[in-house]
Amino acid sequence: MADLSTTYLGLKLRNPIIASSSTLTDNVDKVKDLYEKGASAVVVRSIFEEEIYLEAEEYVRQAVKDGYDAEVFDYFDAQVKQHNIEGYLNLIADLKKNVPIPVIASINCISNHEWLYFAKKIQNAGADALELNMFILPSKLERTCEENEKLYFDIVGRIVEEVSIPVTLKISPYFSNLGAMIKKLSETGIKGLVLFNKFFSPDFDIETEKVVPTYVLSNPQDLSLPLRWIAIMSEQVSCDLVASTGVHDGKGAIKQLLAGAKAVQIASTLYKNGTGQIAKMLEEIESWMDRKGYASIDDFRGKLSYGKVQDPALIERVQFMKHFGTFGQ
Repeated sequence: MADLSTTYLGLKLRNPIIASSSTLTDNVDKVKDLYEKGASAVVVRSIFEEEIYLEAEEYVRQAVKDGYDAEVFDYFDAQVKQHNIEGYLNLIADLKKNVPIPVIASINCISNHEWLYFAKKIQNAGADALELNMFILPSKLERTCEENEKLYFDIVGRIVEEVSIPVTLKISPYFSNLGAMIKKLSETGIKGLVLFNKFFSPDFDIETEKVVPTYVLSNPQDLSLPLRWIAIMSEQVSCDLVASTGVHDGKGAIKQLLAGAKAVQIASTLYKNGTGQIAKMLEEIESWMDRKGYASIDDFRGKLSYGKVQDPALIERVQFMKHFGTFGQ
């Protein structure tokens, strides 16, 4: 029987399937189910500073309607923030008591000073690791790409200096020089990089003429982008790489491991197929390993990475060339 165990952030995992941050990881019963179905670790649903502010603003709007004086507004801000943080910290503590797999907290902040505040609180609550769910939309045209990217290093640098639990960073592919950025970030003291984040995508409802969300869940075709970059970077970074977005079955997980990933994070396939999909994926991985004669994941991890594949140009190629010349014939 194949050994599916692996490591991530220095944590021992029984297999490479991690349940990523989502509504499926926001309470103890759901996480227990994920553990029982085979998940090796969970990333607790992100606590979003933006959501806290929006909730506080709603309290303030109601207070204005009710005729409260302006001095109570700061009270509402503080109370809402404290309530949300305490709830999140209690969830982490409860998860640590009830499930024997690593619990990775996740935070997303919009103001620089809050990242460190949240990180320290989460460490004290007992989380095994911390995932920084970070994306700074390059929409401020007055800010250069260098200034935008510097923010990542400033925030990460402060956090890794102040907390002792392993820190991993979940990023997007939207950088001016992605390969160099991944390498530099891996050298900041973080223990892992998650490639890549799945973002809210806006759409327009032409009947109501409003902005609405679209493409909420990933598709198997989304696998190709993280696959390419994990294959290119897996032998060039100073931390673990984990694949996210587009892993929907065992084959997808195997591909990312062949590229050099330590593990994969999944969510969309669980929404589409149920949490029982984890067991199916593990069975598919194990069956493939047995058929190929691999005793452990380390036997084939990175076998198709850029430095080991027979023709690395195929990983770098971005134009279709011959493909569409015969497509449909």
